[in-house]
Amino acid sequence: MLRDLRVICEICGKYSPRAAKPNPNSNTRTLKHTMTRRILETEQKALEINLDDRVYGAFAEIGAGQEVARHFFQAGAAAGTIAKTMSAYDKVVSDEIYGTEEQGKGRYVCESRLYKMLAHEYALMEGRLRTVRPDQCFFAFADTVAAINYQKTIKGDGWLGLRFQLDPLRAPNDLVVHVRLLDQDNRLQQQAVGILGVNMLYACFRYHQDPEVLLQSLMDNLTGRVKIDMVRLKGPDFVHIDNRLVCLWLVKNKLTDVAIFGPDGNSLHAGEFLYRKPILIARGSYRPPTLVQEDMIRCAFRQFREESDVDGNNTCFLAEITLDNLRSDGGLSEKDFMDRADILCAMGQTVIISDCMQHKKLIAYFADYKIPKIGLAMGARKLQTILRETSEANPDNLLGAFGEVFPRNVRMYIYPALASENDAIPGNPALINARNLPIPPMIHFLYDHLLEMRNIVDIEGYNPDILGIYNKEVLRQIRAGEKGWDQKVPGQVALLIREKRLLSA
Repeated sequence: MLRDLRVICEICGKYSPRAAKPNPNSNTRTLKHTMTRRILETEQKALEINLDDRVYGAFAEIGAGQEVARHFFQAGAAAGTIAKTMSAYDKVVSDEIYGTEEQGKGRYVCESRLYKMLAHEYALMEGRLRTVRPDQCFFAFADTVAAINYQKTIKGDGWLGLRFQLDPLRAPNDLVVHVRLLDQDNRLQQQAVGILGVNMLYACFRYHQDPEVLLQSLMDNLTGRVKIDMVRLKGPDFVHIDNRLVCLWLVKNKLTDVAIFGPDGNSLHAGEFLYRKPILIARGSYRPPTLVQEDMIRCAFRQFREESDVDGNNTCFLAEITLDNLRSDGGLSEKDFMDRADILCAMGQTVIISDCMQHKKLIAYFADYKIPKIGLAMGARKLQTILRETSEANPDNLLGAFGEVFPRNVRMYIYPALASENDAIPGNPALINARNLPIPPMIHFLYDHLLEMRNIVDIEGYNPDILGIYNKEVLRQIRAGEKGWDQKVPGQVALLIREKRLLSA
């Protein structure tokens, strides 16, 4: 019977006893443009992996049951795939096997625990079985998950990882993801973890030649049930993959609303590197970063760190680019995104890519990670837009609408803008700031309260001589080959744009 199933899989083109080794110099996007991917049921995916005699490995799962391994057992022919399954559920037992979690601050659902599990289990596979199974590609799957509890105080999230070979003679690759579980039932969340784990194994062994398709397939049979807000893909078979681009694909393909990468280009997760840290966020196009943006960030961050309710030695700045901004020219250019990413990384910035048009959506995302204080640095014109949109969104419940945008732990730092003749401001001042901003009459009482409570404050110590610099004009000058644009951006930015010919049309 198993032989018949294998023949059927081969005829359908879904099973290859020996997949071709990927060529780093080839077009890694070929798969997406040459075939229409059919979404398979989870059990069918598990069966295909079980019938692939080149794949063999171990499963180690902490929390939320042994849901991933269970799919492979139930699909049949599991002896062809599974060397071992285990669950070190007791913390003492887990520590004896994988060590203690100092980096995770005593937490067991954390990135460092996952990597320890992957390293331990994969090393055992190599040490125990390589000599007797020289022609097989080994893998180690691990997860550490906290599903929703009875009191609903734990929402449900987890770290899942796969260390895997695509050639038995090569070093392994790593696929590591963080998942937010959205089901409101413990059993359903466990089920979702099981499906995601199967999707990971299937994607790595079937879609490795097209990493974006690999990412898309992680959501098979899981739409609306999970958010995958971090993916890190590394290894000898993925040296050509830039994880900054992986972050973009996550948001573009709606696996998550927020993805983060660091100055080194590595994917990051808010629950790890931002845990209990005050953060300041500045949204912008960064196309390119101008002297105005540099001044706003510098002044706002200094002011933020000096706040009495902020630990100035434990703060973090994040530069945010929205998907809508990346599509401002009508399409989404990966080159344009990578140019901006190169500039920001060279400036030492940690970058957020988000699909959060409204700031309240971004604020809600970070609320899950115990961020004690959130600062938002922006220009006065941007604040004016936010106030207008918030008042128009729910005119019958202004208090509720503003409460979502301005919770107690959020403070907006407002950078001034040059006033125009169209601005109806008493006294005709040269600058617009938080105190004289023209706002709809219906929200004056709320706005005055926000000013009094210091939810909105003016940025101090700014440079008034550079307020006439606008990034759209600088970008136009760069593309037109005009002189003078380099005097409107930080020196290192100008040097990088010239050296790499960034932001060209």
